[in-house]
Amino acid sequence: MPEPSDGPMGQPLPEGGWSETCITLNSPCVVPPVTSGLVQQAGVLQADGAYCTQGALWRRYRPITIRPDQPEYVGQTLSGRWLWGGVLWAHFGHFLVESTARLWALQDVSPPVDGIIFIPKRPGLETEIRDFHRRFIDQLAPGLAIYVAGEPTQVEQLVVPGQGFGLGPITAGTPKFRNFIHSRFARNIMPDGPKRLYVSRSKLGLRKGGLIGEEYLETLLEQQGYTIFHPQDHSLEVQLAHYKAARQIVAADGSALHLFAMVGRPDQRVAMILRRQSGASKQLLENVQAFCKCDPVAINALRTEWLPVADQRSSRLSYGELDHSHIARALGDAGFIAADTEWSVLEGRKRRMMLGKKGIRVDENFVESPEFRKKNIREMRRKRRAARAAE
Repeated sequence: MPEPSDGPMGQPLPEGGWSETCITLNSPCVVPPVTSGLVQQAGVLQADGAYCTQGALWRRYRPITIRPDQPEYVGQTLSGRWLWGGVLWAHFGHFLVESTARLWALQDVSPPVDGIIFIPKRPGLETEIRDFHRRFIDQLAPGLAIYVAGEPTQVEQLVVPGQGFGLGPITAGTPKFRNFIHSRFARNIMPDGPKRLYVSRSKLGLRKGGLIGEEYLETLLEQQGYTIFHPQDHSLEVQLAHYKAARQIVAADGSALHLFAMVGRPDQRVAMILRRQSGASKQLLENVQAFCKCDPVAINALRTEWLPVADQRSSRLSYGELDHSHIARALGDAGFIAADTEWSVLEGRKRRMMLGKKGIRVDENFVESPEFRKKNIREMRRKRRAARAAE
């Protein structure tokens, strides 16, 4: 068994390495964060005070949990043998990708553990075990205890697995992580649902980011035989049953596809409609491709992107405005809808109504992306020149 490490280990990689190893610590201290932020001082300190690097959460090229200070007082103790789960996210997507990254060790840890111990992402606010946390872990280890350390906690024995999943190159998952998910996750849930499914974000509200024109897209897809599915309206078990049953899935890019990837198969066809200009979309595609052994279709039909006035950059809060004619061509070419389908682009009053219904007030709460605005102006001028030349 590898010895505990206090030095830098390098980012976790899907090829394996430390990402597929476990270490066991006696009487370590689990230290939660005391301040909010992307990078936080939090993690596992060994009995002698050395930092356990293997317990850090990496995102892309760097750890976002770093060595914490030695607590002045450790008032909480936890007896028994526990598995280090890392950071417990309240955000569904980050939970799927980052809070599950060490659970692969449940398949062969011996002797078995008494439960999983996490630290909260946001100190003092997210120590609650949410319903989807419990339901997800029950699909892997029914009834296994979950403990969220809201204060420094000494654990009798702690198994610290490497990070087998996450954001960055590791989004493909290590072989051990993928094999564990494929063999254990949701194995008792039977496929149940329509063959054609559109996974929507249209009900999530203004502060969740999304697509302008998605409701219109839903109407058009229903005409092509698709059932509109709002995951947040259903239990985790119903979501999984639907994802297993569908043969063709069209989805707005988002957390739902991370869940689909855990049960998806090579024979299922997936198309993802981009909602923003972001590297996160590329990683989501890589996740689906690696886990499902399929080639998802990425459709960039962004006519423009609307950015919050308070933070004018492409982010999870952005709204992508759709070009429905582009979507029709892309879905038709890929065999998701009839090949000769034509959908119109919403213009003028219909476009203004579409923005208004979503709550987008131009230059009040959202502004158009400068990048798209310049691109659209260039395209408009090109078309004018072409029209003059044709005359």
